[in-house]
Amino acid sequence: MKKEMRRNLLARLAEGRPVVEGVLGYEDTVLPAIEQAVIAGHDIIFLGERGQAKSRIIRSLVGLLDEWVPTLAGSEINDDPYAPVSRHGRDLVAEKGDEAPVTWVHRSQRYGEKLATPDTSIADVIGEVDPIKVAEGRYLSDELTIHYGLVPRTNRGIFAINELPDLAERIQVGLLDVLEERDVQIRGHKVRLPLDVMLVASANPEDYTNRGRIITPLKDRFGTRVRTHYPLDVETELAIIAQEAEPLGDVGVRVEVPSFMAEIVARVSQLARRSPRVSQHSGVSVRLSVANYETVTAAAVRRAVRHKEEEAVPRVSDLESLLSSTLGKLEIESLEEGEDEEIVERIVKAAVLQTFREDCPPEQLGQVVGAFEDGKVVHAGPDLSSADYVAVLEAVPSLRQPVMALAGSESPAAMASAVELVLEGLHLSKRLNKDAAGPRATYRTRS
Repeated sequence: MKKEMRRNLLARLAEGRPVVEGVLGYEDTVLPAIEQAVIAGHDIIFLGERGQAKSRIIRSLVGLLDEWVPTLAGSEINDDPYAPVSRHGRDLVAEKGDEAPVTWVHRSQRYGEKLATPDTSIADVIGEVDPIKVAEGRYLSDELTIHYGLVPRTNRGIFAINELPDLAERIQVGLLDVLEERDVQIRGHKVRLPLDVMLVASANPEDYTNRGRIITPLKDRFGTRVRTHYPLDVETELAIIAQEAEPLGDVGVRVEVPSFMAEIVARVSQLARRSPRVSQHSGVSVRLSVANYETVTAAAVRRAVRHKEEEAVPRVSDLESLLSSTLGKLEIESLEEGEDEEIVERIVKAAVLQTFREDCPPEQLGQVVGAFEDGKVVHAGPDLSSADYVAVLEAVPSLRQPVMALAGSESPAAMASAVELVLEGLHLSKRLNKDAAGPRATYRTRS
């Protein structure tokens, strides 16, 4: 089956198709290593923190198998009709020869997976003597008394073990023969099952997981180690959000997310991965970006419905909702109670400031600051409707140019979102003062 995977992979490469669908940001790093491992016929172990698409990649390898393969009817381990390895398969071919019944198995059924847990046993993975079959009259020495485990049942397919270090060391020892000799031994039975299986495993880096370890002989038997990583830039993070975020269903309003608000959400994750106050051993999953995007969108819908507006567009003031979706996904390294919220708020403000500096040209903002020096005061917050922000543009005409450049349309909801970014960006860059009282904010001159 590894030759089968190699053949199908090379055909994909010749056609210019990716080996793994739906995984972004790995084109120049992870995917070449996977392709080389499959071509070499190696078993693979994936090392990486949570939320780095390890399981998705492993499951997608099934696409490299032939769509259908023949197996002997009634075989528990997908016996090849031309080379059966089980007692049942050998007896069936010896009895019926070319007339032995054959069934066809889809590639989706040639994949097995086990989440490693401390209570996993050899019987689960390799197999065990079935006492019911013994009670039915078979001898213990009869190979037909064996109840096969997950690995033999995935013969001629791919077997994956997630979180391999959590597997007890004595169980890991049971995999040594599978990886090297392609053989299994069950309860002392003198039975040889030359399995045709690709073993794939996932694990967190060894410096992170304290729950267990991968024994050295087992580590040595994996032909290729592939190191995964988080998105390296905001653009990739945004592409993953667009792909993974669940669109809101029928909520009664039209939902539009400005590009700058999506950038802020993506930058929150990027900055958290570089923050010394966030545990980098635990990692900052891409799921954080997806959850934050869905949360800020939900906050916009809630506000739009309450104001009876037809369009929901997230604003900077909606970012307060990110605390609920962020704190549960980060390991904050803080000494005082409540400090974790402050750390998240600082990360969000830094993301807003970076986005403001990239998306708002400074030459457009001098007149805006000047208008506030003439005594203008602007209120903002989720309790204001989009129409209230349109009134702000009429009161401060110099805001219109940068706001229209951000909003890209005359939509009141989009302009309201852009107004909040400009005002908050000017405050964070120390050009305006901000007085906050609950969700309400007031922006005024610093002089």
